[in-house]
Amino acid sequence: MNEILELLKSRSSLRKYENKPISREDLDYILEGAMRAPTAGNMMMYSIMVIEDQEKKEILSHTCDNQPFIANAPTILIFVADFQKWHDYYRYNGVEEYCKKNDLEFNRPSEGSLFLALGDAIIAAQNAVIAAESVGVGSCYIGDIVEHYEEHKKLLNLPDYAFPAAMLCLGYYPEGLKLTPKPRFDKKYIVFNEEYKSLNSDEIKDMYSSLNNRFSSENKYKAENYAQMHYAFKTGSDFSEEMARSMREIIKIWNGNKL
Repeated sequence: MNEILELLKSRSSLRKYENKPISREDLDYILEGAMRAPTAGNMMMYSIMVIEDQEKKEILSHTCDNQPFIANAPTILIFVADFQKWHDYYRYNGVEEYCKKNDLEFNRPSEGSLFLALGDAIIAAQNAVIAAESVGVGSCYIGDIVEHYEEHKKLLNLPDYAFPAAMLCLGYYPEGLKLTPKPRFDKKYIVFNEEYKSLNSDEIKDMYSSLNNRFSSENKYKAENYAQMHYAFKTGSDFSEEMARSMREIIKIWNGNKL
């Protein structure tokens, strides 16, 4: 099998790390790989925060849904959706005045800019994951970085048009550790030709059968099936609501409501 495809198929999230720092050589390789990611208009609408300060890691382990292993990661990378630098570039080069002279509207960063920047940041993060894996550095995505926007903005000294889109915990694999990749849904339910296909009830049942088989009626959520249990601990949880709240707050800034 192609070496890159083999790496993609064998990779799993790593939450336990060898107790040693990531070498500068390996970290530079990972960052270089991230920065070669595809980017909208070659604008690179992201910044990468390298976090190795133990106090910051401890804070992040609490603000990101109380996950202690975060504090044990030798290095954390936070990928920030960042339009601030482009906004400043326009401002420093008189773009607003240019627009006035030429009867053009000067648009501040918008929701569209935010979503493009989010895409740029997440694509760069995935490049970092693969680059890291290729040098024996494991990783784990932490989506909870989008929660507690105000606290993370202060912790990372983020300007208004910069929002943490994704976080990676990085570390070397402990000696002898073997991970088994989790199964994925059947391709026929994910890949559609030419147009979207809505699934009927039998297809939905089949698609989620591996999850349904893991359900136990003895659960603390009083759920009667896996879908109900999943909603209770994931989609309908307090951390999901906090995530949504943080997104609403950042969108207020990017649509001009807080200018």
